[in-house]
Amino acid sequence: MTTSAPSPGYRTGKICYVEMPAVDVAASARFYEQVFGWQTRQRDDGSTAFDDTVGQVSGMWVTGRQPATDASTGLMVSIMVADAATTIQAILDAGGEIVQPVNPDEREVYARFRDPAGNVLGIYQQEGLAESEGVAPTP
Repeated sequence: MTTSAPSPGYRTGKICYVEMPAVDVAASARFYEQVFGWQTRQRDDGSTAFDDTVGQVSGMWVTGRQPATDASTGLMVSIMVADAATTIQAILDAGGEIVQPVNPDEREVYARFRDPAGNVLGIYQQEGLAESEGVAPTP
Protein backbone atom coordinates (compact mmCIF):
# COMPACT_ATOMS: atom_id res chain seq x y z
CA MET A 1 0.00 0.00 0.00
CA THR A 2 1.30 3.43 -0.97
CA THR A 3 0.59 6.39 1.23
CA SER A 4 1.34 9.91 0.19
CA ALA A 5 2.63 12.59 2.47
CA PRO A 6 -0.10 14.88 3.76
CA SER A 7 -0.34 18.27 2.12
CA PRO A 8 0.61 21.27 4.23
CA GLY A 9 -3.03 22.38 4.46
CA TYR A 10 -4.06 25.17 6.76
CA ARG A 11 -1.79 25.90 9.71
CA THR A 12 -0.90 29.03 11.62
CA GLY A 13 2.29 30.42 10.15
CA LYS A 14 1.78 29.04 6.62
CA ILE A 15 2.52 31.49 3.80
CA CYS A 16 -0.77 31.68 1.95
CA TYR A 17 -1.02 34.83 -0.17
CA VAL A 18 1.39 36.90 -2.27
CA GLU A 19 0.87 40.26 -3.98
CA MET A 20 3.31 40.55 -6.87
CA PRO A 21 4.06 43.88 -8.56
CA ALA A 22 3.36 43.96 -12.30
CA VAL A 23 3.66 46.52 -15.06
CA ASP A 24 1.49 44.49 -17.46
CA VAL A 25 -0.66 42.00 -15.53
CA ALA A 26 -1.44 39.88 -18.60
CA ALA A 27 2.27 39.59 -19.48
CA SER A 28 3.15 38.61 -15.91
CA ALA A 29 0.35 36.05 -15.82
CA ARG A 30 1.55 34.52 -19.12
CA PHE A 31 5.13 34.37 -17.83
CA TYR A 32 4.25 32.47 -14.63
CA GLU A 33 1.79 30.20 -16.45
CA GLN A 34 4.39 29.34 -19.10
CA VAL A 35 7.41 28.90 -16.84
CA PHE A 36 5.91 27.43 -13.67
CA GLY A 37 2.46 26.16 -14.66
CA TRP A 38 0.60 28.48 -12.28
CA GLN A 39 -3.16 28.63 -12.72
CA THR A 40 -4.64 32.08 -13.22
CA ARG A 41 -8.20 33.26 -12.77
CA GLN A 42 -10.21 36.45 -12.97
CA ARG A 43 -11.72 37.62 -9.71
CA ASP A 44 -15.12 39.23 -9.47
CA ASP A 45 -13.45 42.65 -9.20
CA GLY A 46 -11.62 42.05 -12.52
CA SER A 47 -8.16 41.52 -11.03
CA THR A 48 -6.05 38.56 -12.12
CA ALA A 49 -5.20 36.09 -9.39
CA PHE A 50 -2.96 33.03 -9.37
CA ASP A 51 -2.56 29.71 -7.58
CA ASP A 52 0.66 27.75 -7.40
CA THR A 53 0.82 24.25 -8.88
CA VAL A 54 -0.17 22.52 -5.66
CA GLY A 55 -2.94 24.94 -4.71
CA GLN A 56 -1.27 25.96 -1.46
CA VAL A 57 -0.30 29.56 -2.23
CA SER A 58 -2.41 32.10 -4.06
CA GLY A 59 -2.08 35.75 -4.82
CA MET A 60 -2.54 38.42 -7.42
CA TRP A 61 -0.56 40.80 -9.58
CA VAL A 62 -0.81 44.46 -8.61
CA THR A 63 0.09 47.54 -10.60
CA GLY A 64 1.36 50.80 -9.19
CA ARG A 65 3.80 49.13 -6.82
CA GLN A 66 7.57 49.08 -7.25
CA PRO A 67 9.00 45.65 -8.14
CA ALA A 68 11.29 43.83 -5.72
CA THR A 69 14.46 44.34 -7.76
CA ASP A 70 17.33 43.97 -5.32
CA ALA A 71 18.18 40.38 -4.44
CA SER A 72 20.78 41.47 -1.90
CA THR A 73 18.32 43.18 0.45
CA GLY A 74 14.81 42.48 1.58
CA LEU A 75 12.64 39.43 1.20
CA MET A 76 13.63 36.71 -1.31
CA VAL A 77 10.95 34.32 -2.52
CA SER A 78 12.02 31.09 -4.25
CA ILE A 79 9.93 28.76 -6.38
CA MET A 80 10.55 25.02 -6.14
CA VAL A 81 11.46 23.27 -9.40
CA ALA A 82 12.34 19.75 -10.46
CA ASP A 83 15.10 20.79 -12.85
CA ALA A 84 16.88 24.14 -12.57
CA ALA A 85 18.50 23.98 -16.03
CA THR A 86 15.17 23.33 -17.77
CA THR A 87 13.48 26.06 -15.73
CA ILE A 88 16.24 28.56 -16.50
CA GLN A 89 15.72 27.93 -20.21
CA ALA A 90 11.94 28.36 -19.77
CA ILE A 91 12.55 31.65 -17.94
CA LEU A 92 14.71 32.91 -20.80
CA ASP A 93 12.25 31.67 -23.44
CA ALA A 94 9.39 33.49 -21.66
CA GLY A 95 11.24 36.81 -21.57
CA GLY A 96 12.81 36.61 -18.12
CA GLU A 97 16.44 37.19 -17.24
CA ILE A 98 18.82 35.17 -15.07
CA VAL A 99 20.49 37.53 -12.58
CA GLN A 100 22.35 34.87 -10.58
CA PRO A 101 23.10 31.59 -12.33
CA VAL A 102 23.47 28.25 -10.59
CA ASN A 103 26.80 28.04 -8.78
CA PRO A 104 28.25 24.57 -9.46
CA ASP A 105 30.35 24.82 -6.28
CA GLU A 106 27.28 25.09 -4.04
CA ARG A 107 25.66 22.01 -2.53
CA GLU A 108 22.18 23.44 -3.12
CA VAL A 109 21.00 24.07 -6.69
CA TYR A 110 19.41 27.51 -6.97
CA ALA A 111 19.41 30.59 -9.18
CA ARG A 112 17.75 34.00 -9.25
CA PHE A 113 15.77 35.52 -12.09
CA ARG A 114 14.07 38.76 -13.04
CA ASP A 115 10.48 38.49 -14.29
CA PRO A 116 8.94 40.79 -16.95
CA ALA A 117 7.94 43.34 -14.30
CA GLY A 118 11.44 43.52 -12.82
CA ASN A 119 10.82 41.40 -9.71
CA VAL A 120 13.76 39.23 -8.65
CA LEU A 121 12.83 35.79 -7.38
CA GLY A 122 14.68 32.55 -6.91
CA ILE A 123 14.30 29.01 -8.13
CA TYR A 124 15.32 26.09 -5.96
CA GLN A 125 15.86 22.59 -7.36
CA GLN A 126 14.41 20.19 -4.80
CA GLU A 127 16.42 16.99 -4.61
CA GLY A 128 14.38 13.98 -5.76
CA LEU A 129 11.53 16.08 -7.16
CA ALA A 130 12.39 15.32 -10.80
CA GLU A 131 12.20 11.60 -10.14
CA SER A 132 8.94 11.86 -8.22
CA GLU A 133 7.45 13.93 -11.07
CA GLY A 134 8.75 11.46 -13.66
CA VAL A 135 11.22 13.76 -15.39
CA ALA A 136 14.96 13.34 -15.80
CA PRO A 137 16.90 16.29 -14.40
CA THR A 138 19.46 17.91 -16.68
CA PRO A 139 22.99 16.98 -15.61
